[in-house]
Amino acid sequence: MTALMVSIAAVSQTFHFDMTRQQPNYSDARGYGYDLVAPPDAKHPSSAPYYFSVRVPDGNYRVRVELGGIKNSNTTVRAEGRRLMAEGITTRKKKEITTVEFVVNKRTPFIEEGKSVKIKEREKDYLTWDDRLTLEFNGPLPAVRSIHIERDDQVPTIYLCGNSTVVDQNNEPWASWGQMITRWFGPGVAIANHAESGLTARTFIGSLRLDKILQTLKPGDYVFVEFGHNDEKEHRPGDGAWYHYQYQLKIFIDMVRSKGASIVLCTPTERRAFEDDHKTLRNTHGDFPEAMRMVAAKENVPLIDLNAMTRTLFEALGYENSKRALVHYPANTFPGQSSELADNTHFNPYGAYEVAKCVVMGMKEAGLPIVKWLRSDWRDFSPAHPDDWNKFQWAPAPSASLIKPDGN
Repeated sequence: MTALMVSIAAVSQTFHFDMTRQQPNYSDARGYGYDLVAPPDAKHPSSAPYYFSVRVPDGNYRVRVELGGIKNSNTTVRAEGRRLMAEGITTRKKKEITTVEFVVNKRTPFIEEGKSVKIKEREKDYLTWDDRLTLEFNGPLPAVRSIHIERDDQVPTIYLCGNSTVVDQNNEPWASWGQMITRWFGPGVAIANHAESGLTARTFIGSLRLDKILQTLKPGDYVFVEFGHNDEKEHRPGDGAWYHYQYQLKIFIDMVRSKGASIVLCTPTERRAFEDDHKTLRNTHGDFPEAMRMVAAKENVPLIDLNAMTRTLFEALGYENSKRALVHYPANTFPGQSSELADNTHFNPYGAYEVAKCVVMGMKEAGLPIVKWLRSDWRDFSPAHPDDWNKFQWAPAPSASLIKPDGN
């Protein structure tokens, strides 16, 4: 074990912070504190978001946050790379307190001595891969009274494998269903998102990301797998939907089952590619969705048909309004944006939120036991009747980028 890992392992794994008292800025020596941006001004509450980080070893951590303490507070809580944990929590009176509880999965690239995940250069700045658990407090008027964090080695974990449609997108306005689905699950389960933009099933395995999952995977855990967007572009001998892609999916299935865990396959989300009639979408994934369906049927693996569900979602929104679910923004929407953003693959927060609901409905339709951990405010959803994008509320994080994620 490296000196760094020894140092991290020595850190306490239970913390309690009274946020009504002045807290320090983060430092490695201290191991906790306000991080990344200016801390809040207790005397002058505002809508400015802020972060609080604690240095902890890899693992799952049960987090309990008390919100409120100022009149008419409204707080959204996100963790690590903009994972939505709680949204729009309001308190109407000065002494009204609301407690939210959830589990955060925290990790570094380290697997074992001499072996680490081969992260991309751009991932080195992701909050997902650093040595601390980071919480973001955002919203019209965020108010945090206390933060309690303790390690939980027993909680079941849902691991996510995939590409840019699944990954915890680090920057606005990009988003994915993997960082939104956390909103709907309570403290009975952790969600560990190992996806990364631009990956195929093969490169996910080759960069040792599956090895990282297998290091902690246990009976009772789940592994969700969505690939296809980038696999379609592999053109070596033997590549394609009916051999190479299916072969890689079989590796996932066999390795996950070898640990006594359960696997779920998700067909790739559809691109916004309308036919000339501007009413129906054309298939942009060729044989890949059907190849995954075949593997799922043959191996008796639960399948969530995100390809079909997102096609329904986009068609229900219509040719113009479907842009509201993706990174389509006119020039000058964001600082330094001299030209329009028009991406028909990558979701914005609203689109990611809707697709996350599709995944939850897929879980329910497949009869997966994990739906018992859904929060009490979950309401069943139909992609044929999406939420009104005009009413969607999102508190943007301070980090933004005009650079398109890898892959398409």
